[in-house]
Amino acid sequence: MARTALVTGANRGIGFEAARQLARAGLDVVLTARDPDAGRAAAAELGLRCEQLDVSSDESVRAAAERLERDGVAVDVLVNNAGVLLSGGILDVDDELVRDTLEVNLLGPLRTARAFMPGMIERGYGRVVNVSSGSGSLTEAGAYTPVYGISKAALNMLTRQLAFAAEGHGDVKVNAMCPGWVRTDMGGGAAPRSVEEGVDTIVWLATLPPDGPSNGFFRDRRPAAW
Repeated sequence: MARTALVTGANRGIGFEAARQLARAGLDVVLTARDPDAGRAAAAELGLRCEQLDVSSDESVRAAAERLERDGVAVDVLVNNAGVLLSGGILDVDDELVRDTLEVNLLGPLRTARAFMPGMIERGYGRVVNVSSGSGSLTEAGAYTPVYGISKAALNMLTRQLAFAAEGHGDVKVNAMCPGWVRTDMGGGAAPRSVEEGVDTIVWLATLPPDGPSNGFFRDRRPAAW
């Protein structure tokens, strides 16, 4: 029986391509989006199931999980792709922008992990892929997009804590990855990487064999510095 993957923020860009490639790899894919109309249009293009899911809302995440459970759909692979890039200098950024960024980039993956990881642990199989960024690396970080970088650094630590929580519960792996600077609506047309290049490591981590890594941060299938 095919594994089921759920991809957040999948109506466009990296999430859309990840959903496409995971379906091509033989997984049953649930494409999720905050905007139900955009989600349905993207899912129809790929022939996938669509669920409305706003990662910034506890109620939305719970409702999506309950709908899937009622339909007998068990999520084996969770790709936390939904994210926002909001700008502002670190000394003059307003609190609302910081909160909005953390709601999506940090608390969003925590909400979906709380919704779907317990089932993975119970069944003894799961793959969680958190789409992070080199901007969140303490080794690589620069002054560009400081709040985004803070949120991704926090996501990297969340990745480690989720991996610790999964230890000893069968074949459940949790990793973060950096897609690089990708040509999407967020990345812009000047970005040097295609969405296919950016998504490759997501698909690799989502389909790891039992002897694959966990509790890691990767770029182009190679370990990256936290």
